[in-house]
Amino acid sequence: MTTVGFIGLGIMGGPMAGHLVDAGHEVTGYDLGPDALARLADAGGKTAGSVAEAVTAADVVITMLPNHPHVEEVVLGADGVLANAREGLLLIDMSTIRPESSLAITEAGKAKGVRVLDAPVSGGEAGAKQAALSIMVGGEAADFAAAKPLFDQVGKTVVHVGPHGAGQVVKAANQLVVGGTYALVAEAIVLLEASGVDAKTGLDVLAGGLAASRILDLKRASMVDRQFAPGFWIDLHHKDMGIALAAARQADVSLPVTGLVAQLVAAARAMGHGGLDHSALLKVTEALSGRG
Repeated sequence: MTTVGFIGLGIMGGPMAGHLVDAGHEVTGYDLGPDALARLADAGGKTAGSVAEAVTAADVVITMLPNHPHVEEVVLGADGVLANAREGLLLIDMSTIRPESSLAITEAGKAKGVRVLDAPVSGGEAGAKQAALSIMVGGEAADFAAAKPLFDQVGKTVVHVGPHGAGQVVKAANQLVVGGTYALVAEAIVLLEASGVDAKTGLDVLAGGLAASRILDLKRASMVDRQFAPGFWIDLHHKDMGIALAAARQADVSLPVTGLVAQLVAAARAMGHGGLDHSALLKVTEALSGRG
């Protein structure tokens, strides 16, 4: 059994913390939302009234937060994780943030005797609920090995992808591929329907050929039905596309398709769809074709 402090109990973090409780770990969670804390308590976890309370007795602290300012505040703040951590603590940030933020947190952790891994995830709310996430981990191999039993409780594909920050770069690559695939599936639907072809039938065929993808498997029916209940919000994908473009600038490479997809995601947000699932890129494509 490991004593885990879990900070960020939203649509991803809540189910993940619950799986760790089910696996027999002692989990103390903290979140700004009282409903999130209540759900963890109902699942058998403990709740904390502050970051400090969640961290003080923990062997491992996991953060699952929306963006780098939140992670930096929680980890580096005056009464944050590092201010309250025991020496030797393993800090696992499973948020999707800028690689440079992960590197800064790693350096701050070293100064406090805290080991750090960046371990962003892919799979959305469904993957979190089903303990089927893909987890891409950056950091020291020994720290990855120590964390692997915890990762195995929340994910199916768990890979050490390289040194500190590498997990965030792989996640940026994941998000540009996901965004690009959604954009193309949206265009396929618009083309099929405008041509008088049943979109469901057409996508069923695509899903059985070289165009097959996980997105087609999971989302083609809901996209055709215009059901955009969020498994992952447009707002968050907008943030992630910014991370991908910033990483491209840092690496001094050109990602022109990523730039275009980032603009489509930004358009979805500007059109008021930020709270919808990222498959709602279909609404942008329809609007561009005068079919919205």
